[in-house]
Order: sequence, then structure tokens, then C-alpha cells
Amino acid sequence: MSTDAPAANSLPEASTASTTTMRKVALTSLAGTSIEWYDFFLYGTAAALVFPIVFFPSDMPVMVALIASFSTFAVGFIARPLGGIIFGHFGDRLGRKKMLVVALMMMGVGTTLIGALPGYATAGAAAPIMLVILRFVQGLAIGGQWGGAMLLVTETSPPEKRGWYGAFAQAGAPIGVILANLAFLLISYAVSEEAFMSWGWRIPFLASVVLIGISLYVQLHLEDTPAFKELERLKKLRHHGEDVMAPEEAFSKVAADSRAVNMRRSPVLEALRLYPGRICLAAGAFLSIQVTFYIMIAFVVAYGSSAEGVGLSRNTLLAAVLIASVIQVPFQFWAAGYSDRHGRRGIFILGAVLTGAWAFAIFPLVDTGNFYLITLALTLGLGFMGMQYGPQAAFFTELFSTHVRYSGASLGYQIGAIVGGALAPTIAVLLWNQYGIFYVALYMAAASTLTVLSVWLLTETHGTDIHAVE
Repeated sequence: MSTDAPAANSLPEASTASTTTMRKVALTSLAGTSIEWYDFFLYGTAAALVFPIVFFPSDMPVMVALIASFSTFAVGFIARPLGGIIFGHFGDRLGRKKMLVVALMMMGVGTTLIGALPGYATAGAAAPIMLVILRFVQGLAIGGQWGGAMLLVTETSPPEKRGWYGAFAQAGAPIGVILANLAFLLISYAVSEEAFMSWGWRIPFLASVVLIGISLYVQLHLEDTPAFKELERLKKLRHHGEDVMAPEEAFSKVAADSRAVNMRRSPVLEALRLYPGRICLAAGAFLSIQVTFYIMIAFVVAYGSSAEGVGLSRNTLLAAVLIASVIQVPFQFWAAGYSDRHGRRGIFILGAVLTGAWAFAIFPLVDTGNFYLITLALTLGLGFMGMQYGPQAAFFTELFSTHVRYSGASLGYQIGAIVGGALAPTIAVLLWNQYGIFYVALYMAAASTLTVLSVWLLTETHGTDIHAVE
């Protein structure tokens, strides 16, 4: 199976949005993904600091409770591929915007309900069960959200700025981390430790109701992408037996037959039939990002704040993660802009190599207990990771043809998420507990190596006409 990107040609792409419209789409995507990821990452921070105490028996050993809590964290990742399949199917059939609205609404409701759950002391075993169910809902939502937000931006943007605008959707992840950690920091400073563990931790979750308002704005004020609207036009013309070769739109004929082929088949099955190798390699390309990211924002907080680890205060570690996440954002935009000028693969591979090498410096710096050195460790770790994550939206968009793009990109992304991110904090805890912290760094380096290999096997997509199909 060839892993080449959809073939480029000399014919023009479908018209893209005006600068004003493009700016509105980019900023709306940034706002929606930021709050969506805020919701998802709230859980990661709470899984390290709150849930082992609130949702599990008080007589459970600390390490066991932490592993159990991170296991519920992993449930969200298990749901993500399913969310990618469901939302990918309907996103390729009904449109990017509609599915993004549903995903945002689902996440807003699910996260708000987590903030209202009773703890183990009140509900017993039902408490962690309800927590797992709502975490599953979060996973479904995030599994569908990424494809919708990413395609809404990249399919609307001009070809020469696809990486740059795609970075707006990608920036939602670090901004979500910033918002989640900032929320916990503010609540921690505002109330006592007892009040925080009793009810204070719930406030950031309840605040997620704002995501429902953003979903309504997307529904009322944004249109679907030019690529999807062109696909719909071709399907209607073909359905009515009309000529798709209108003189002023001759470029559409390049893709007309291949786009309309197998439209009765599920887009997910069609993506798997057309691009099995590409989906697997896209998943592999995501491993370094996922393993590094979740170890940086979840495991390091647990390791650094536990008595068995460094024994630092929770707020010190959250502040370090917050600062590192702020600096990660310009790393991502720089790398995305660079990929528009020089190609996606080179900067992606460089980021993975630097991430794998830096993994061996992170924990010695954290072990010093020095706030500035800890912040340096996390900043460069997340920065090098951002060199991969920034260009990823454009890279994954250009790997797949329009009629299966939501499905193909989502499958690659979410399979990589479950393999790389779902168990990353749990595996890190087990490696640390059984063999020592050096093996956590080795785990991160191994993931980076697999990413380098996967991206190397994928050909360059920069310059691809996303309206042309093999």
C-alpha cells in the first residue's frame, strides 16, 4: 500500500474564505477547542490530585488509588476511537460543522455533570462507576471534536497558510491545559485544602457549561467548509445524472469520479479500504506527542507532589505546567508556519528527535526540586512536542481525500491517542514503581523513535491540492 499523499495537480483548489471570514473561523475554532480540551484536561489534573481521595475508598493505599484513578482517566482514551468512528462517519456524510456542534455540546454537558457527582463516601461504589461513564462521554466528544475543528479550519484556509491556520485548532490543547491548571490554582489559593477537596474542585467542572454557548455560536454563525460544500454539490449532480464538468469549475472533474465513488459505503470503511497504511502511520506519528504530553501534564504532577517522589507542593507543579504550556503555543505556531514554507515532515521529525533526547533530562531536573529547573524541563519538553503538534492538522488533512477525510484523519489521530496517551500516565507510574524513573524517560524516547519512523515512511504532503484524489 502506497503511503503517498493525495496526488497534487496544476488545477486550482476550490475558492477559500475571505481573510475576515478565515479569521472568524480560526478564532472560533480556537475558542471551542480550548474549552473542549480544558474539560478533558481538568479530568487529568483531578485524576492526579483529587479523584484518588474523593472517588475511591479511604483505606486504599496511595499508589493503588493513584493507579485506579489514572485507569478511569484512560477510559476517555478508549472512547476516543469510537468517537472518531461515529463522528467521522457522520462528518463525512452530514458536514464538519454539524458534528463539531454535537461534540462541543456533549463535552459541555458531560463535564458539568462530573462536577455534580457524589463522592465515594456518599455513593459508595456507584461513585467511580458514574465517573467512568461520564469520562466515556468525554472521550466520545473529544474523539469527534478534533476532526471537526481541524477540518473546519484547514479546509477553509488558503493552501499556502494551511499549516498556520491549522495551528489555531491545535493551540486549543495547550490553552486547555493552561485554563485547567489556572482554574485549579485559583481555587486552591481561594479556599482551604479541606474546602478544596470537599467542594472547591467541582467549580472548574461546573464552569464548563460555557461550552454549550460556544456550540450554539458555531451552529448559528459559521458555514461548513468549501471542500465539503463542493463534495455535496458533486454528489447531488451525480445523483441527478447531470454533467459535473461546468466550464468555470473544470477543476472539479479531477476529483468528481473518485469523490462520488462508493458514497453508499460507510466513509469509515471506505477510509480503511483506501488508506490502511496511511491511517496506521498517522497513528504512529502521533505516539511521541501523546506519550510526552500526558506524562508532562499528568504524571509529572503526581510524581512531583507525592511523598514517594519529590514531595513538592501541588501549586508549584501546576504553576510550572502552566508556564510551560504558555510557551508551547508559540512553538506550535512557529513550527506550523515553518511547515507552510519548507514542508511538514522535516520539522515533525526534528521535534520527535528533540523530544526523545530531552526525555532523559526531564526527571533529573524535576528531582532537584528547584521551581525554575522544573519549569525549564517541562517547557522544553512541551516545546519540542509542539514542533510536532503544530503542523499536524495540515499534515493529517493532506493525507486523505475529501469524501473520507474526517474519518481517515480522526482514525489516525484517535488510534494514536489510545495507543500513546490512554495508558501513558498509568504505564509511567508502573515503570517508576517497579524499575525507577529512568525507565519512564526510556518509554518516552521509545515513543519518539516510533514517531520518527512513521513520519519518515509517509511522503511529504506540503503543496498537496486537497481537492485532488488519487
